[in-house]
Amino acid sequence: MSSGNAKIGHLVPQFKAASVMPDGQLEDISLSDYKRKYAVFFFYPLDFTFVCPMEIIAFNDTAEEFKKLNCQVIRASVDSTRTHEHSLDTRPQPKRTIAQDYGVLKADRGISFRGLFIIDDKGILRQITINDLPVGRSVDETLRLDQAFQFTDKRGKVCFLS
Repeated sequence: MSSGNAKIGHLVPQFKAASVMPDGQLEDISLSDYKRKYAVFFFYPLDFTFVCPMEIIAFNDTAEEFKKLNCQVIRASVDSTRTHEHSLDTRPQPKRTIAQDYGVLKADRGISFRGLFIIDDKGILRQITINDLPVGRSVDETLRLDQAFQFTDKRGKVCFLS
């Protein structure tokens, strides 16, 4: 795993990458496209494995809940754009620089660990979770954390939100 440049409490590493959109078209996107929104940015190892599609479906199923919170869910993988044509709205990164910048690259296999980053509306990294390959993430916990950070940002107080 690379050490990465993503640090809690600091501006997140910016990126620009080709993305396979829901309509199948390729489009360049950057993290700055989501200014003034919270973002959940998550990496998954590979398309067409067992756990990865389940996580993607779970995040897609809760997309409206995140949207109501002014939070954009962004997913990334080191797979190619050709592979992503079957797994839409994904940021492919064949050079793996984004995974390196975020400290999730498993260099010996050329894939990413299961990294999840919550970024606030000012571009500050608020939360990092990096799981080993076999264990997926909890969408409910991610939603809870996003709500908690927004609550504390608005009220300036600590939060036990459960």
